[in-house]
Amino acid sequence: MEVILKTDVKNLGYKDDVVNVKPGYGRNFLIPKNLAQMATVSSKKMLTETVKQRAFKEQKVIAAAEASVAKLKDLVVKVGAKVGESGKIFGSVTTVQVADAMKKLGYDVDRKNITMNEDAIKTVGTYTANVRFHKEVVGTITFEVVQE
Repeated sequence: MEVILKTDVKNLGYKDDVVNVKPGYGRNFLIPKNLAQMATVSSKKMLTETVKQRAFKEQKVIAAAEASVAKLKDLVVKVGAKVGESGKIFGSVTTVQVADAMKKLGYDVDRKNITMNEDAIKTVGTYTANVRFHKEVVGTITFEVVQE
């Protein structure tokens, strides 16, 4: 079953992508939650027209995202955490804390667009994470977990 995505769906695709899904997933989840619509001939024609109109605007957005990636390349974000005597963190550092630390530095990044390269960060140190600024532009940031 072909559907056109209305919003970004994790592990499936981005807005305005035409994707093949199993019929049950499309009918019972994507379409009722207004995440997708059926890919009919007329809806595909409308999609191609809107994509053409958005192409010029999209180039400006991609350029701005690439500029943000260039700024963040040399930046080291400091994330504070409560630490015990052995250097272990109480809990773990998550994407929420990294997003908050970046927001304090003036970069408004949604936590959903940050993916950690480590599974669970439980010690003080320097780590990296991937930040998606646009569906085609992904940058890597370095963040340092320090004691509060």
